[in-house]
Amino acid sequence: MNHPSLLGRESFVELGARARAHALLDAGTVRELAGPFDGLVSPWLARQGVVPQADDGVIVAKGRIDGHGAVVLAIEGAFQGGSLGEVGGAKIAGALELAAQDNRRGVPTRAVILFETGGVRLQEANLGLAAIAEIHAGIVDLRRYQAVVGVIAGQVGCFGGMSIAAGLCSYLVVTREARLGLNGPAVIEQEAGVAEYDSRDRPFIWSFTGGEQRIATGLADRYVEDDSAAIRATVRALLAAGPPATHRSERYAHYLARLRSYDPARQPEPQTVRDIYADGASS
Repeated sequence: MNHPSLLGRESFVELGARARAHALLDAGTVRELAGPFDGLVSPWLARQGVVPQADDGVIVAKGRIDGHGAVVLAIEGAFQGGSLGEVGGAKIAGALELAAQDNRRGVPTRAVILFETGGVRLQEANLGLAAIAEIHAGIVDLRRYQAVVGVIAGQVGCFGGMSIAAGLCSYLVVTREARLGLNGPAVIEQEAGVAEYDSRDRPFIWSFTGGEQRIATGLADRYVEDDSAAIRATVRALLAAGPPATHRSERYAHYLARLRSYDPARQPEPQTVRDIYADGASS
């Protein structure tokens, strides 16, 4: 279903995970793997009184992007806040591992991950954490051969262990509506208090973790409008560029040095964060 805006664009944010995957892959090439009719349902949710979803909130769509083999992994933010458990996490990790194997066999296969997730699914705890760790390993393995592009569009954002997955991607694309952080606003408020972080103050939250801020601090690579065509063009261009000479996660020493220069006793401001990472994008 299309969601045109007043400017005639198709909103990517308003699309569900399956529609987002279809929007990025070449028309007529899409084949869904481990889909809702394959019966891969979380065995844990029903035991805790939660109605499971047939695809466990993760879409694995294989096809082509600009004629090249690709797999798009899309997380459905409308199901359990996009949280990842054993089944959904295994679908993403398995797809990344198979893509890496394809490349080792001489079959170039690229990957795009559409993040819309709060991180690990609390009802599945350690199983979800193990799956996310496998996703991390899968990204690092695949990015040796092909660029792995992550997209955070909105509305949920990307938090928890999956924010680490986003940081491991070769390139990260964000919109104005996107949010990226290790801990979500409610978690920070719960642990540090509302005086430190008010989870109801939306402008405040976006000023620290929103897409515009993440671009300004060099923690994301492309800032695009909420427009399916623009996001598709950006993803295609980044995949075509191939892996960067140095991935952001390989520059951890630089980022640790920047963080050590800051006194955590001081209440930060959005500009403070930009100043800390001022040379992060260029060095």
